[in-house]
Amino acid sequence: MDAPLVQVEVHASNGLPSLSIVGLPETSVKESKDRVRSALLNSGFDLPPKRITINLAPADLPKAGSRFDLPIALAVLVATGQLPAQALGGHEFYGELGLNGELRIISGLLPALIKAKAAGNRSIIPIAGLVEASLLSEGDILGAAHLLDVCRYLIEATPLNSPPERVEQDLDYGVDLADVRGQHQAKRALEVAASGQHSILMVGPPGAGKSMLAQRLVTLMPPLDENQALEVAALRSVAGERLDPTRFFQRQLRSPHHTSSAAAVIGGGQNPKPGALSLAHNGLIFFDEMPEFNRDVLEALREPLETKQVHIARVKQHITFPCDTLFIGAFNPSPSGFFADDPRCKDTPDQIARYQRKISGPILDRIDLHLQVPAVEVDQLTAAPDEQAETSAQVRIRVAEVRMRQIQRQGCLNAELSVSQLEQHVTLSPQAQAFLKQGIERLGLSARSYHKILRIARTLADMATSESVENQHLAEALGYRSLERQGLA
Repeated sequence: MDAPLVQVEVHASNGLPSLSIVGLPETSVKESKDRVRSALLNSGFDLPPKRITINLAPADLPKAGSRFDLPIALAVLVATGQLPAQALGGHEFYGELGLNGELRIISGLLPALIKAKAAGNRSIIPIAGLVEASLLSEGDILGAAHLLDVCRYLIEATPLNSPPERVEQDLDYGVDLADVRGQHQAKRALEVAASGQHSILMVGPPGAGKSMLAQRLVTLMPPLDENQALEVAALRSVAGERLDPTRFFQRQLRSPHHTSSAAAVIGGGQNPKPGALSLAHNGLIFFDEMPEFNRDVLEALREPLETKQVHIARVKQHITFPCDTLFIGAFNPSPSGFFADDPRCKDTPDQIARYQRKISGPILDRIDLHLQVPAVEVDQLTAAPDEQAETSAQVRIRVAEVRMRQIQRQGCLNAELSVSQLEQHVTLSPQAQAFLKQGIERLGLSARSYHKILRIARTLADMATSESVENQHLAEALGYRSLERQGLA
């Protein structure tokens, strides 16, 4: 994500013919010397029988990937007198070389292009990467299909390809809130979550519509702005995903499977890459059937949900990925899937308690909204579609207005308010303070829950265009935290 600049230095001297790479290269970089040798020879260049040493500076930075093939090949040509050194000034080069000299796309290209643009350098990349490069406005970027194309450009100023114009489309998620029958309280909770960036947990029997609701929460979110979209695109580029420029400003919904490992969800690996949590940055991540996830995966969510960052520590490097993600969780209230008062529930209280304890209290405490989702009535399913039902586009307009109100007032969304900001922007009358104190004591909530209730109440007040937080806002906010005391079943 930081894309530090790497300078390729090549020295050709007399001695036994060899080609060696230094500067903490990993296996993929060490193998580039064979790709470079073949690409140069098959492109018609000479490789003199000299002792050629390639240094990747800075030497203390680990180098991985095939992005260094093109700059290494050009540096070798300069060192052997086949290319003028001054032609490379003001340029940055990225690309993997095929054995015939063909240029191939690499992962992590977008962060490098962002840094090159900031440095005022021109980037030369594989032609297949121009679609990704089109996400950058006003970037000095050119694409080439072959090593020979790059050399002709440097020597003869032969024109190269420019990125295509970015084509943006309207938001199209393929689903809509109007598809949901009934579940008016759940729809209200989704709007609250989207308006204040509040995480949400849904508990209900199979077929109640938890997954359906979660998939439609993303449709209520306003589109990304330019900077947010570039952050998301950069993360996906680092992960090696191909980008669709027509969906550049569309928020992502990630739904990892319950068999996913901690590294797949949080991020990591020998060469650390972002996990599902970071890939859902500025979007949403949905954990369906939460008790089925491994305990270590759920517990690893504690710090990222609070700090909005993932820190990955390795012996050679420490990496931080952003994960400002709206979390959605869902699960059944019992192993059989039904609430304890449902005749279809055949589980004992011990079985239900053991099942629910798979999700620890600290994780529940970090989720803002707790919602029971009842089964949908048959009459609602068989009724004709409600033409008056609100669409996602209609709700999205209200959500955008509420979010703008928060940004103008405090510079952040309500879920991101610090304790000092809460004291400044949430003022309660003596009557409201007494009401909130009574509710906190009755439910036995923690200090974190107290602050979350204030943040939720502030969002509810903003949705009602109220300058102050009133009793009705506190009462609804307390209702979204009452499952902690009542029990999820």
